[in-house]
Amino acid sequence: MSHPLLASALLACSLAAAVLAPAECSAQSPADTLPPDAYVQDFDALWQEVRDGYAYLDGSRTDWDRVRALYRPRAAQARGRREFLGVLEEVVRELYDPHAHVGANTAASPRMVPSGTDVWAEWRQSRAVITDVRAGSRAERAGVRAGQEVTSIGGRPVDEAAAEYLPRTLSAPDPAANDFALRAALAGRHDAPVRLELADENGVPATAEFQPGVYDRPEAPLTAERLDGGIGYVRIHNSLGDTRLVAAWDSALAALRDTRGLVLDLRDTPGGGNTTVARGILGRLIAEERPYQRHELAAEERRHGIRRIWVEHAAPRGPFTYTRPVVVLVGRWTASMGEGLAIGLDGMRRAQIVGTPMARLQGALYDVVLPRTRFTVRIPAERLYHVDGTPREAWSPGIRPDPPRHPGDDPALAAALEILRAR
Repeated sequence: MSHPLLASALLACSLAAAVLAPAECSAQSPADTLPPDAYVQDFDALWQEVRDGYAYLDGSRTDWDRVRALYRPRAAQARGRREFLGVLEEVVRELYDPHAHVGANTAASPRMVPSGTDVWAEWRQSRAVITDVRAGSRAERAGVRAGQEVTSIGGRPVDEAAAEYLPRTLSAPDPAANDFALRAALAGRHDAPVRLELADENGVPATAEFQPGVYDRPEAPLTAERLDGGIGYVRIHNSLGDTRLVAAWDSALAALRDTRGLVLDLRDTPGGGNTTVARGILGRLIAEERPYQRHELAAEERRHGIRRIWVEHAAPRGPFTYTRPVVVLVGRWTASMGEGLAIGLDGMRRAQIVGTPMARLQGALYDVVLPRTRFTVRIPAERLYHVDGTPREAWSPGIRPDPPRHPGDDPALAAALEILRAR
């Protein structure tokens, strides 16, 4: 790649990596204060890399020149790394892309979506309606349900709370920016719980307070069990970036080798991952090499007018291929590499996909390491596609069951079992 910051990051960043777990470092540093020109240099470096390398800038309504005019003076006035980090967070927010993020945080930093949120919502006309709640989350325990309307967040009217997260440099209004801001407001900040006032379909009010992103899960990378009717079930626990998952997956398949079908549950994979682990999973379900995802590098076309496109393949591996039918479960907390697995298995015609639309995170992340502060900013630099050419973020599962009516209900799993038992 022709851009030095992104090019150096390629050595450490998988082409389809997506790091959505809580940021890996804090803003604290022994040398917390740098000369003012250092923060301007870092701002300029980031601004240029986004202009040249961000894969989705052309489809955004962000006026990137206005971003420079608005935030460069703010960078010059930063009194230390911590304050500059806040400026970076606001700059990245202008893209209204939840996949783009700064790789450091303070206690007052926004939580990430979807890994740091329990609630998925969207604007329906002027109403903020909850469309999904993370199963097993603190929000679910606090009584938050799909179908409720959010009327206030943290004691502020919902539209006012969401406005805090709206980009300031849009060339025209964009409903996608409004939904981005709403979901960011519902995720809140690291140093405080989320407090909601709600109303159900009949206008009955309710309140809920919870700490988002706290999720009880086993320490193992996955859980595997045998269900009634000879069906295998494997749930991956947000470990698609953990190479130990490959060995755990191999062990699970060995134990479930004689099952009549397999449910692969990807509904707890909001934290990204890497292609090495993904291909390790795919390789046990195919008997021959197959394409599973299409990539396109935006920077090369933007710089030279020449498109760079390639297709990534998965190759068979292991002592045997699991050949029985597979159903994959996905949802709003299936993100990035989880989404790549789902579209890959669909494109290879190796599984049926059941569930809601996924997190719909755009592209593959590249690291931009800022030269003076050494902060890392991650931006989607590759566009990703299903092998049929559908953008990954626009793809939806073929089977969409009704939402659960009560806590503990799982219509998606019920639909998967019905499919497999009918085979």
